[in-house]
Amino acid sequence: MDLFHSGSEEPKSKILRYMVSSAACIVLVSWGIWFFTRYRTEEHTVEQFLDALIAGNSQRAYQIWHPHRGFEFQDFLSFWGPNGLYSPMKSYRIESAAPPRRGGSGIIVTVEFSPYAPFPDDSDAAKSRFNREVSIWVERSDQSLSFPPP
Repeated sequence: MDLFHSGSEEPKSKILRYMVSSAACIVLVSWGIWFFTRYRTEEHTVEQFLDALIAGNSQRAYQIWHPHRGFEFQDFLSFWGPNGLYSPMKSYRIESAAPPRRGGSGIIVTVEFSPYAPFPDDSDAAKSRFNREVSIWVERSDQSLSFPPP
């Protein structure tokens, strides 16, 4: 027998090795699931908002927006309405969701939207050039939407 082939190993040390390996795998998988789903609630709120806009239900979208005082329905329509700044919108794609660099109580969800349905493929340059990108602030406490602070 040499140093690397010393015979059989104690059964207790094998069990301990398997337990440590299993625990490490469970921790790693749990962290991965958390990492990829941590902003899912905020993304879902933005999806509901954009789905209401695409369906033409501006009142429902305004309710999801949870407007603050001074941001009346007409102000909302000037941005998100049929003739608003971000129209026409027929499809969208959520690009990212992340906390702001300087900290804060919300999440910034970046959305790319298109006047074409379905959302054009990146290889379709003729349609993709009309895509626009907008950032939406989602307040974590009440899921209200607004534009991110400058």
